[in-house]
Amino acid sequence: MCESASGARASVAVSEAARGSHFTQSMVKFAAAGLALGAATAAYGRFVELNNFQVREETLAVLPVGSPNFRILHISDMHMFPGQQKKIDFMHSLAALEPDLVMNTGDNLSHVDGMGPLLEALDPLMDFPGVFVPGSNCYFAPIFKNPARYLWQPRTPQMIEEGSRVALPIERMHDAFESRGWTGLINRYDTLNLKGLRLEFSGVDDPHLRYDEHPGFAPGAFDESAEPSVRIGVAHAPYMRTLHRFVQDGAQAIFAGHTHGGQVCLPGGHALVSNCDLPPSRAKGVSKQSGIPVQVSAGLGTSRFAPVRLFCPPEAILVTLTARGQEQGASATAVGGRL
Repeated sequence: MCESASGARASVAVSEAARGSHFTQSMVKFAAAGLALGAATAAYGRFVELNNFQVREETLAVLPVGSPNFRILHISDMHMFPGQQKKIDFMHSLAALEPDLVMNTGDNLSHVDGMGPLLEALDPLMDFPGVFVPGSNCYFAPIFKNPARYLWQPRTPQMIEEGSRVALPIERMHDAFESRGWTGLINRYDTLNLKGLRLEFSGVDDPHLRYDEHPGFAPGAFDESAEPSVRIGVAHAPYMRTLHRFVQDGAQAIFAGHTHGGQVCLPGGHALVSNCDLPPSRAKGVSKQSGIPVQVSAGLGTSRFAPVRLFCPPEAILVTLTARGQEQGASATAVGGRL
């Protein structure tokens, strides 16, 4: 009887050991599958989506009734550095859109040697009228940061101590823009008359660096005339204080970049962060601020220290300003396919 009981216990022990071994093998396989999926996702974000350049189209009904359409090509967050030929080729292809105006909302560089690639990329686009504002990565080169910090860090502007970051050639860059006829809107207002439309601009330096000082609009911006007009606020970073102030100043549309659309998003392009106090749900596309349309670009690049995008392809936006009362819409297409 003792022998029988001992045999039974041994049988149970063997059975439990077998189950334990099977469980361990299953967990190892599960972990291996998870690692493989993670690696495949990271590779897709790094080698595929990063260069899956898109043109998104938007329509903003902000012009007086009866006004002809006016097309703005909105580019932002190029973060140029040497060796980005695919991005340069895509940006050259944008000239075929023949916009009425190019709007550049900053973060043009990601390296001290990025000026050459930037000007090469922009060359055909600077044949069109343009306006620009800077971002922090027009002033200072980026540094390595833990990407996860964006999930918990306070959504407040940066404070950069003088001499703590590598300076970028911002004055030389802006001189190059202005030499081709582009207009800087760095804490200033200006008026452009293009294609029978009076464009009243109010621009600010980068709110992310707290360099912004709102100038309002030109004294004559609210005057009625036979010529149709529109008032547009332009900034790099769409902080809520910036949007509120543009609305208070009388903007009828607002353009910004900075957010990268969230850069690494959930399926469907749902952003987890905006890198400012703008709600992540507004990190890309058109939203409303007190009834005023706010167009935020997901940008064309990333920091060279975080070269990955997921469910958030790089983009340029062709925005058609049309007469009030007409439908708004949006679409996204790849120009020339994946480069």
